[in-house]
Amino acid sequence: MLRGLCYLWTASLLPITFSGQLHSELTGVLDDCFCDIESIDVFNNFKIYPRIQKLTERDYFRYYRVNLNRPCPFWADDGHCSIKDCQVEPCPESKIPVGIKSGNYNRYSQVANAITDIDCEQAQDLGAINSTLSNYSKEAFEDWARHDDAQDHFCELDDETSPDADYVDLLLNPERYTGYKGPSAWRVWNSIYEENCFKPRSVYRPLNPLVPPRGGDDDGEGFYNWLEGLCLEKRVFYRLISGLHSSINIHLCAEYLLAEGWSKSLWGPNVQEFRQRFDPAETKGEGTRRLKNLYFLYLIELRALSKVAPYFDRAFVNLYTGDRQEDRATKELLLQFFNETKAFPMHFDEKSMFAGQKIEAKTLKEEFRLHFKNISRIMDCVGCSKCRLWGKLQTQGLGTALKILFSEKEIKNLPEHSPSKGFQLTRQDIVALLNSFGRLSTSIHQLHSFRALLKEKR
Repeated sequence: MLRGLCYLWTASLLPITFSGQLHSELTGVLDDCFCDIESIDVFNNFKIYPRIQKLTERDYFRYYRVNLNRPCPFWADDGHCSIKDCQVEPCPESKIPVGIKSGNYNRYSQVANAITDIDCEQAQDLGAINSTLSNYSKEAFEDWARHDDAQDHFCELDDETSPDADYVDLLLNPERYTGYKGPSAWRVWNSIYEENCFKPRSVYRPLNPLVPPRGGDDDGEGFYNWLEGLCLEKRVFYRLISGLHSSINIHLCAEYLLAEGWSKSLWGPNVQEFRQRFDPAETKGEGTRRLKNLYFLYLIELRALSKVAPYFDRAFVNLYTGDRQEDRATKELLLQFFNETKAFPMHFDEKSMFAGQKIEAKTLKEEFRLHFKNISRIMDCVGCSKCRLWGKLQTQGLGTALKILFSEKEIKNLPEHSPSKGFQLTRQDIVALLNSFGRLSTSIHQLHSFRALLKEKR
């Protein structure tokens, strides 16, 4: 019945058709879900992608505060990438909107939104906004701060007050191939897969797709038989990480350094690189699985976005930058975007996860959370600053999505006219969540382009 609804809804939009081995295998219903890839393609490329692009260009979502100088907690620093395209340009203080650099205290304050023409010194002192708030609001803000430390975070969060943390303009530091590769990159992904993805001891072959396949019966699609023996939660965990890795690889293939010049470099799609990573013939069938995991991750984050919509529906929640007209337009765009996410009929059902006996389910959920938190710490070991920036942002975005999925009761019980002690999102969470989903949406859109390029080459 549900699948029928999904196909009926898809038929009302323009179909996308391609030929070739990649398309013939990248089709049909996803494992652990009830939706098909064709429906997601149409929904994303026609409905979601245009809206998320506009949204992430707004001032509220384009500035992300990050500490790119935290030391790697797991091994001696390999040294940072010396290629010029690895570098991240921090945003000058003068370019950051007043309402963003004034901190988190005014993130939902209508009083703050009524303030105009605030100069930089006043913005820095907007902790003094407390003097314009009621005692009730002061207590609510203090509760938020205390609760932040007690929440079940899925990520190792940066200290935003650290002098090493900078605001970065994401539009001026796009995610693309910088030339960062080799042992340093291999070690990061190897640590993520081998130490955190619940790999059985009986499986000897590395999970890391960067490891070249060897001959033998355990290569290719047959290698993944072990995955079907895992419980749903551990299987989901692996698929999330694989999907994230696939998405990042698609971005690197789509924005590849084709030619380097003194004044300007040339970036564009590298079809051969894409084939090496995803073509079924080049990867012994594994590439198709990697791409299906991308779609799976997309559904997970889409589900989180549709569930968190009531959090933003409340009138007092404002995406504050200090520009009243900008903030009003951004909030309107965000609510329109949420309406689209809720319209998709085939969301992932997270209720099937951690649904066993209470003690076992609680233990498994905590293990799931700690494994993911460990992966967020590994991102501080990435040697390329630009890769580290986008790795940290996308893991925080996925961590925020997981936090939302497992906070159903708290979201349902949100007070309409006041902050919530049970569930909250920082500005960093919100920026990471929307931008990380924007990256997934872009990946699926770029797949459309690569299929067309492959078709032309044939």
